[in-house]
Amino acid sequence: MGIPAFLAELREVVGHRPLWLSGVSAVVVDEDGRVLLGQRVDNGRWALIGGIIDPGEQPADTVVRECLEETGVTVRPERLVSVSVSPMIEYPNGDRSQYLDLVFRCRPLSGEARVNDDESLQVGWFHPDALPDVGDRQREHIARALAGKDEAHFELTDR
Repeated sequence: MGIPAFLAELREVVGHRPLWLSGVSAVVVDEDGRVLLGQRVDNGRWALIGGIIDPGEQPADTVVRECLEETGVTVRPERLVSVSVSPMIEYPNGDRSQYLDLVFRCRPLSGEARVNDDESLQVGWFHPDALPDVGDRQREHIARALAGKDEAHFELTDR
């Protein structure tokens, strides 16, 4: 599974130490209310489509790029659903990262869902009441995207 060139260069300097990165997740909802998911190569889990924002790239552009790269589906971001911080993630190679995660609700414009790169084992459309085994954060993102609220969810820590 490839990583962006800027991140590979950064990893040469910092090794496996934790990195703070910006990423996006796409809750792509089709006309039948189904959600597009991919089964990840690195851990075998089903997840929303997403990825790391390249330096200088607009987050909505990242959503469009990642969906096309990973699934062959061209999407239109409709709204920002959530702004949150992921837990620290440790990848199988030992790299550790934590993400500012921007979640967008999107609609598909064209293309047939398929494995379109080396990051997914499978991709598919799922009804919200019949999701495969996805994590709790993924389920929360999906529920928020389907709730129909206009405002984005965020968390405020009392200090």
